[in-house]
Amino acid sequence: MAARIDLTLDCTDAQLLAEFWKSALGYIDEPPPPPFKTREEWLAQFDLPEDDSEDDGAWLCDPDGVGPRLSILKVPEPKTAKNRLHMDVRVPGHGSPEERWERIRANSERLVKAGGSVLEEVDGHHVVMADPEGNEFCVAAGPAQTPGPAQTAGPA
Repeated sequence: MAARIDLTLDCTDAQLLAEFWKSALGYIDEPPPPPFKTREEWLAQFDLPEDDSEDDGAWLCDPDGVGPRLSILKVPEPKTAKNRLHMDVRVPGHGSPEERWERIRANSERLVKAGGSVLEEVDGHHVVMADPEGNEFCVAAGPAQTPGPAQTAGPA
């Protein structure tokens, strides 16, 4: 059985990044783990420093339960170098190369309006971007959807 992964982003403003990544990925705020009713209640079980607050972290999840969870945590030190790991935000990969490129560009333009920035366009293939705190990611086409076995089977 394959291991599941969660991704964690360090930041200076967890709520700002949470809003950006919810927009970028279509994610939602992850509910607190049972039996807790709120994140504040869940966080109270940890012996956090007095100056920490529930706004210093955000926990996001794919509403369909397919993608990895995303934790966004405030840290005291600033980002100092290029990410060694980055996310690729995939748009639907069907259609002609021109149609895929148009979807990539439209999504990157939407993410600029949400606070991201374009770092580089690799024409016709992908756009390298940064979130509001400079974390690099790419917008690219996903694989073209192919019909499943039930859709390709001939008449019975």
